[in-house]
Amino acid sequence: MTELRGLGYLKVQTTDVPRWRELMIDSLGFAEGTGPEPDGLYLRMDERSSRVIILPGETDEVLAVGWEVRDQFALAAVGRAVEAAGTPVKMLSTGEAAHRGVEAAMTFTDPAGIPVEVFFGPVLDHSPVLTGAGQKFVTGKCGLGHVVLPTTEMEETVAFYTEVLGFLPRGAMKVGPAAEDGSQARIRFMGINQRHHSLAVCPAPHGGAPGMIHLMVEVDTLDAVGRSLDNVQKAGFTISSTLGRHTNDKMVSFYVRAPGGWDIEYGCEGMLVDETWYTSEEISADSYWGHDWSGAEPLAAFTPPAS
Repeated sequence: MTELRGLGYLKVQTTDVPRWRELMIDSLGFAEGTGPEPDGLYLRMDERSSRVIILPGETDEVLAVGWEVRDQFALAAVGRAVEAAGTPVKMLSTGEAAHRGVEAAMTFTDPAGIPVEVFFGPVLDHSPVLTGAGQKFVTGKCGLGHVVLPTTEMEETVAFYTEVLGFLPRGAMKVGPAAEDGSQARIRFMGINQRHHSLAVCPAPHGGAPGMIHLMVEVDTLDAVGRSLDNVQKAGFTISSTLGRHTNDKMVSFYVRAPGGWDIEYGCEGMLVDETWYTSEEISADSYWGHDWSGAEPLAAFTPPAS
């Protein structure tokens, strides 16, 4: 049983905040929030003061993947579990937590080298959430959405999230060529609530920046997805994948390339898992229809870093 309730926030550093604004606010309809960094971009999806935080910097990389727990007791339990597994844990200062809009948080690094934060007590903003096209983001009991993370330490990363943090396996998909012994690498999907997966991990050739393959967010209608697809194309963003429906979470979505070399998946109609009958399955295709990746630029996570 996991103490984690959902993906709470994503904190990203970028060399191009204005282009992120064009993507997230002008094209995808996120509402603009407020935060302590005057040059940062704070993005609202619901009553949380921000769900995605974009901060200026000299590199494009993920600064933190934030997972939410119920309360201070759950936070302490996660800290004990992570430390017992041999991973150092640091409690954030009161000021650092306030900068994230939460009461308290801890930080540690997963086996993939990605900064992880666990928190409780998000600060709420009760003003109206003024999205770009009147769409509603599907968050609540399912959290912000899901992230797909690259790792060079696949077995260790999967074990950490399942055995230490308590994620439930939610299926897999083979990727790449088979080895001589017939074995084959797999993407592993994992969940902590009714969203099919809040996390997936994927074998990658290198670690380091950007530390992300994609972030998925869900909206309430297909029309909202279609309008956003029109918007990103008009704004000149690269469509990594055309509209399609996934086989595992049933999401109807498209993928757009974000500044920094990773994708935003924007979709609707995702399934809710019922654990009374669900069993972990292996999909043999990622989509029933659509999701044509032929026009995609290489992801930074799979491109050799510049020397």
